[in-house]
Amino acid sequence: MSTEHEDLERIHNHAYAAVDDGQLSDASRAFDLLLQHHPDNPFYHYMRGLALKYQMDWAGSLRDNLQAIDLSEAFSQAQHWNAAIAATGLGQWTTVRELWAACDIAVPAGEGAIEANFGIAVVRLNPWGNGETVFVRRVDPVRARILNVPLPESGHRFGDIVLHDGAATGTRFDGEREVHVFNELERLAPSEFQTFIVFVHAQSKDDMTALLGISTPGLGYAEDWTHSIRHYCLRCSYNAPHSHADNDDTQWQPERNLGIAAQSRLSVEKLLKDWAEGQPGRRVEGIETGEHPLPPREDGHAWWLAPDADDDEAGDEEE
Repeated sequence: MSTEHEDLERIHNHAYAAVDDGQLSDASRAFDLLLQHHPDNPFYHYMRGLALKYQMDWAGSLRDNLQAIDLSEAFSQAQHWNAAIAATGLGQWTTVRELWAACDIAVPAGEGAIEANFGIAVVRLNPWGNGETVFVRRVDPVRARILNVPLPESGHRFGDIVLHDGAATGTRFDGEREVHVFNELERLAPSEFQTFIVFVHAQSKDDMTALLGISTPGLGYAEDWTHSIRHYCLRCSYNAPHSHADNDDTQWQPERNLGIAAQSRLSVEKLLKDWAEGQPGRRVEGIETGEHPLPPREDGHAWWLAPDADDDEAGDEEE
């Protein structure tokens, strides 16, 4: 065996191992070397495109996946899906439609961004970290609009449009059926709604139902985080006075933490004023503005794979 062959075999093994270990930059460089010697190898193009996809290098990923498609003898769903994801990230809608058509996936005709209804799903935001899962409505095979009010630390808002991966990493119950969970790749379009953290005293479930049912101009969505967020004490993080009750879902907890998506603080103040005046015993205990930057992507583990059962309990979830 020649020294050059041995070197290429070593680089080959290192490239695939680097992907498995989540060392994406290292993997990309290794596939660069392999492609210098084997430029017509579709598998190397696909794997470099895969590594570039998880680095959110959409131009590079699209180039490599299209090259892999051209060089492959047989049709590959994975190559077409990854190319479509990259083209979606770039907003190249003609290419996107051609790729979905090749996969026999029907999308509305047109020239701009696809706006359809691909159903409810769950997206894990910032999956490379302590990701939060939120419900979304998919507007095409890999884009979705956030339906929950995410925690501010996620850097996301109610109504954001996010690009998600094509492979599901689990399921969640949406109240009627099991729906797929997908990993977010990137936020494509931020929402116009800001996130406000609100602390109230609601003596009964009816009081909370009344608050969540109020509609006012400038309001996007109000969510009772006390009910929907797990593994997170919001009052502790904001130093709001409170005490921890026993973990008993049958016992009503008057101290409620809300996430409210609104266009302005005035909209939130009007909502809470109308609610508090509607019934004795209702109190507003605090309004905080919750805006954080998007956390940076992190390498070091294969976050795009389905998490182990134990790991799946980490992070915050919204129901």
